[in-house]
Amino acid sequence: MSKVLVVTGASRGIGAATAKLAASHGYSVCVNYRSSRDAALAVVGEINGSGGQAIALQADVSLEPEVEHLFRVVDSELGVVTALVNNAGILEQQIRVEDVDAARLGRVLAANVIGPFLCAREAVRRMSLKHGGRGGAIVNVSSAASRLGSAGEYVDYAASKGAIDSFTIGLSREVAGEGIRVNAVRPAFIYTDIHASGGEPGRVDRIKDSLPMKRGGQPEEVAQAILWLLSDAASYTTGTFIELAGGR
Repeated sequence: MSKVLVVTGASRGIGAATAKLAASHGYSVCVNYRSSRDAALAVVGEINGSGGQAIALQADVSLEPEVEHLFRVVDSELGVVTALVNNAGILEQQIRVEDVDAARLGRVLAANVIGPFLCAREAVRRMSLKHGGRGGAIVNVSSAASRLGSAGEYVDYAASKGAIDSFTIGLSREVAGEGIRVNAVRPAFIYTDIHASGGEPGRVDRIKDSLPMKRGGQPEEVAQAILWLLSDAASYTTGTFIELAGGR
């Protein structure tokens, strides 16, 4: 059975590392991006140059028509999706809750909650044995922020990841009898560009000495966990979480 993977937000960081590792494991990969076209094409170029198969597709996953179009193109160019990694997400400048406005909340929740719901919906419609599919696996990229809270930094981001945790549990139970496994990873303190979005590019270096492991993590370490959850080695695993936060 051919393995077709959609990775959202795959132009950088954890998403890019996951796309590359998946391609080395025989997946045909859709590298989704919202605005970083050149970076996405670079990921695709690396995969195809190494003998894999990948395409870059632009879509804002918070917008329903764009998600629907994304999956239709994957159907025609790569085949029916058998795996999905809901990685796309945003955070905004560090701020206290007393200073948050509704516009910011709308942006964060649209990208971090609505997007994964819409992508999972399209994946389930294609994977479910109930709909004539062949089964599959979904991995949601949550965050240790969902249990730590990110006080004084971005409680809104943490709350959006708490929603992803609940979503993971609920969807996993909903489709477990239809050949679909749904799990999540909870990374934190990983060296990616997302910290610059929060206004502190060096955040991991500031925090690392307070972690039990005394270091930050690398995107490739998260990708390894994601690929295990997608693989047949995790065939009896659903509705669960892998923590990748250096022991915090």
